[in-house]
Amino acid sequence: MTETIGTPILQAPAAEGARDQHMVINLGPQHPSMHGVLRLVAEIDGEIIVRLYPEIGYLHTGIEKTCEAKFYQQVVPLTDRLDYLGPLSNNLCYCLAVERLLGLEIPEKAEWIRVLLAELTRLNSHLIWLGTHAMDIGALTVFLYCFREREEILRIFEGLSGQRMMTSYFRIGGLAMDPPLDFFDRVQGFIKGFPEKIDQYSNLLTGNPIFRSRLKGVGYLSAADAIALGVTGPPMRASGVDFDQRRDRPYSGYEKFQFKVPISTDGDCWARYEVRLIEMRESVKIIQQALDGMPEGPIKADAPKIVLPEREKMKTQMESLIHHFKIVSEGFAVPAGEVYQGIESPRGQMGYYVVSDGTAKPWRVHFRNPSFATLQALEAMCKGRMLADLVAVVGSIDIVLGEIDR
Repeated sequence: MTETIGTPILQAPAAEGARDQHMVINLGPQHPSMHGVLRLVAEIDGEIIVRLYPEIGYLHTGIEKTCEAKFYQQVVPLTDRLDYLGPLSNNLCYCLAVERLLGLEIPEKAEWIRVLLAELTRLNSHLIWLGTHAMDIGALTVFLYCFREREEILRIFEGLSGQRMMTSYFRIGGLAMDPPLDFFDRVQGFIKGFPEKIDQYSNLLTGNPIFRSRLKGVGYLSAADAIALGVTGPPMRASGVDFDQRRDRPYSGYEKFQFKVPISTDGDCWARYEVRLIEMRESVKIIQQALDGMPEGPIKADAPKIVLPEREKMKTQMESLIHHFKIVSEGFAVPAGEVYQGIESPRGQMGYYVVSDGTAKPWRVHFRNPSFATLQALEAMCKGRMLADLVAVVGSIDIVLGEIDR
């Protein structure tokens, strides 16, 4: 057996008389299939995985601790860096948590735009997952197709906020600014042709015998194990657990939208692929409903001591200038208390736990990120499987190391 420094969890004998026949190998932290800075330590018997230990921490940022030194409004850009493939989801979860502490009511138009952008973010994230997952299996063409559509979404985000990825567009109390005049037309133009693009992905992959054989029956996770290990989102629904935070515990106006929650009982990599493909179609339906029913009105709450005033008012009204100066330089006090806010991010249930001591800076911010919980189920999915299946399983759970290490 090959000894590996820094992996004490795998140093105990596996089974009586079997230790000398096993080998411990490393995948990562720079292996291209790890989808981030992840190290997997695998104990194998021949080509069969006996034990698997994910080692994290290579991307540790200390974001949770940094939040304690920032004003509440200054935390928003930090949240972008957690799930960096779905930054607007992070913005939304944090803003909702602080707004609950403040008892702040958000204008309906701001809620609907938040839903629209959250679903565009879901599409953006799923496109990255599908493209990279297919590339891991060897289907290189799909990667180029998915990034073709993702580029259109990023251009929409750039026109909206000036940033392609770290948009920081959501604010405590609403949105940063009004969307540009052509925003809704651009979104409509994108989703009009997007279902045909999903058909293209499906035509390239669903009937592909190699892709199917690499995923079908691989990486099985039962519903009981998914619940016990805290797995949420598409991996959980692919194991037969019918739960979606948007439908079952609606937030930000999701109760006003009609959509289906795809479920599969197969619990393998193939089921996780099918569930996400259907989820993209449902996101298109939600976006279309948001465009069709978009209400009129303001995009910020009427809270002058919390929400920054319009720049034109700041230039012409002394009271607005004072409020602007106070918020930027001193922040705003949040009533003492604690709150947990959950949302359905592209990877599963994301939750923000925020504790206030009554000052302008949070006393404690803790993130419950879906990738962290899903990663601990990796051994259950891979144990007893071939080492070659590990790449397919890691790709199917769609983890982001930014929200695992924090």
